[in-house]
Amino acid sequence: MKKSIIEIILLLFLSATSVLAENVDNKSCQPDKSTMAESETNAPRLTIGGYGEAVYSRNYYSDSPYRYMFADRYKNAPGYGRADLPHVVINLGYNFGNGWTMGTEIEFEHGGVEVAMEVEGDEAVELEHEIERGGEVFLEQFWLQKSWNNSINLRAGMIIVPVGLTNSRHEPDGFFTVYRQEGESTILPCTWHQIGISLWGRTGDFRYEAQVIPGLNSRLFNNSGWIAGASASPYEYTVANTLAGAFRLDNYSIRNLRIGISGYVGGTSNDAYPRLVSSNGKVTTITDGTVLIGAVDFQYQGKHVTARGNADYGYLSNASAIGTSNKNSDNSTFSPYQHTFVGEKAYAVGVEAGLDIFSYIDRLKDKKFFVFGRYEAYDSYIPAKDVQDYKWSDRQRFAVGINYRPIDQIIVKAEFSHRMFRSQYNNEPSINIGITYSGFFKR
Repeated sequence: MKKSIIEIILLLFLSATSVLAENVDNKSCQPDKSTMAESETNAPRLTIGGYGEAVYSRNYYSDSPYRYMFADRYKNAPGYGRADLPHVVINLGYNFGNGWTMGTEIEFEHGGVEVAMEVEGDEAVELEHEIERGGEVFLEQFWLQKSWNNSINLRAGMIIVPVGLTNSRHEPDGFFTVYRQEGESTILPCTWHQIGISLWGRTGDFRYEAQVIPGLNSRLFNNSGWIAGASASPYEYTVANTLAGAFRLDNYSIRNLRIGISGYVGGTSNDAYPRLVSSNGKVTTITDGTVLIGAVDFQYQGKHVTARGNADYGYLSNASAIGTSNKNSDNSTFSPYQHTFVGEKAYAVGVEAGLDIFSYIDRLKDKKFFVFGRYEAYDSYIPAKDVQDYKWSDRQRFAVGINYRPIDQIIVKAEFSHRMFRSQYNNEPSINIGITYSGFFKR
């Protein structure tokens, strides 16, 4: 089943690529906006920008964590609604001159964390430390860069790891759906950012990037998200006993079309904390493993049609032993680690396309109104032969909807989506509505 789905998606991918290449207009495909911003070494000294999303979802299925374990019990369970701020981001950049630049990105996920010291008058004027809202606030990017020319740039600090389509283009105008691409965001960190060093540049019709970053912590792998949560650290620092490498190569030689390949390789065994010492004085390491990821993606942006697609495949060596070790590790209330098995393999494939209706109407060409469709299939847990399987991790999803752009920086999104499982589980339909902005306020 999985093999046939992958083959179908790859055939669609190749067919779409060939058709789009034959129907280009006179406008050449430009690099992503993030790439263009990187290259502007003569820009004004201070740049301020950002993006944000506000979303309402109505989900017509149960939110119980037991809905897969006891599927029959939750077949007719009531649905639920949610209002959310998935991402609100502030970008600050500075050009020091002589090729030296700085970039930062501060992200508030799900509204951030609201913590306050409050006075409770009805409790003898007791001071209480209260959490008002769940969420996250973190520094997603902070880097310094030296640029010699467009083809040679060296960057160091907290950087984006550009593996997969979402990590290379995660702003809300980089996807039609209300939320980011579900399959890729399930199996890979999103947005994947780590402290490291990056060498990148553009020469001719190619843009390249190669990175050295810390390896992932296998104790944070799990069955529902594969390695998605492993780039973060529960500590005040990231353990970096093992290093990893990531790369990306994009080609723009066909007008209106960008095709990219990316990958990652890194060990996991030594990046857990603490490392214990046995009686003979040797370090007791977590079971060795290596993560391998390969990905291919494309984006076509023509006069009337915009299309994107991705195919990601991941492999974890020694997954059976790593999962067993995680399952039997410390399970105390405050343990930051996962306690599930982990898949030996994971994959995500998807394609989306949108037709701009307003592009056919002369008086509305300064606005955009896309009608789009998206299909994806993914599995976060394909186990080794001797490990328990969880069939609910194998999913498909389709979405249809609209994107209205009154101006370039603002998009109103609406969609109906349907997540599909194997027959023993209940499918999960939903309606999502969102409004987004993305752009620079000062350049």
